[in-house]
Amino acid sequence: MKFKAFLTDNGVTLLEKRFLPALDKMGRICHLYLTKDYAIFLHNLLNGDGVQSIAQFRKETLFDDYRISSQNEDRIAFTVDLALLQRALRSSVSISSTTTTTTVTDRLQIKLVKKLPPNSQQPMPFLSFESKGYKSAVVQDVPISKPLSRADLLELQTALDMAQDLPQTLVQVPDLGQLQSFVDRLKHVGDLLNISVAQYGDLHLQVSTTLISLGQEFRKLRVLGVQAEEPPSYRNMSAQSRTEMAVQRGEAMSVQVSMKHFAKSLQCHLAKPDCSYYGIAQLGACLTVIFQFFIPGTRHNDKSISLHCRLPVLDPGSG
Repeated sequence: MKFKAFLTDNGVTLLEKRFLPALDKMGRICHLYLTKDYAIFLHNLLNGDGVQSIAQFRKETLFDDYRISSQNEDRIAFTVDLALLQRALRSSVSISSTTTTTTVTDRLQIKLVKKLPPNSQQPMPFLSFESKGYKSAVVQDVPISKPLSRADLLELQTALDMAQDLPQTLVQVPDLGQLQSFVDRLKHVGDLLNISVAQYGDLHLQVSTTLISLGQEFRKLRVLGVQAEEPPSYRNMSAQSRTEMAVQRGEAMSVQVSMKHFAKSLQCHLAKPDCSYYGIAQLGACLTVIFQFFIPGTRHNDKSISLHCRLPVLDPGSG
């Protein structure tokens, strides 16, 4: 199997300044899945624990002269330490910018290699960054796992396909800062967070303990998918009563998630999304958070980049 490409200026900026810092907060180790058309960073898709995150880029968004080949339909996947990847990328960019006046686009190559580590007799796989200066080249090698077998790759692809299912109703939260402020205030109150999404455009969050119950509600949000008109009688109800009635009418869903998981998903703000959507999967299977990115200078969705998280739902009796 072979993979080789040149990182573009835009690709370097997206990874170094935005996505790698955000993804590292999801977990230090992730899968990097390379196909003929996409580069995808995946967290926790092959186990049921923790927050699943999927960051997908069209190859043209990150790379020039992208070449990949393998016996698995030109697909390659492996695990990589994001902190090491970020360090190597940052170092390569720094070296390239100080040793040459030409752009990083023409000089920063990334490829899969096998090398013999010191004091070892067994070649190991690496993701290698090569920065070419005017008179020299500097190589940064990031150790990776053995590439996934055909069976493991099929399992990963199946999990990825399943993770693409969208909730029937999504509500837009334009300001992640408000959610971050809420979590910062209440993460020491309780470990469990109740979240409700209503087809009226309401998002309700509540932390409850035996002594106290605190919550925050976002109303009249933009709705994608299935939506409904709020009954006039709901307008004078408390947020909790309104949510309970909406759930009984089948016009809202409510789940319980880990406060720690929810706080972790908010770290995706480091990727600088333009807005985010929250929804609950069918049968309350998970809480889905979709981060949307616009084409710079417009309000149009950039379809070359996608990022979303899936938070596991807790048994209401587990608290």
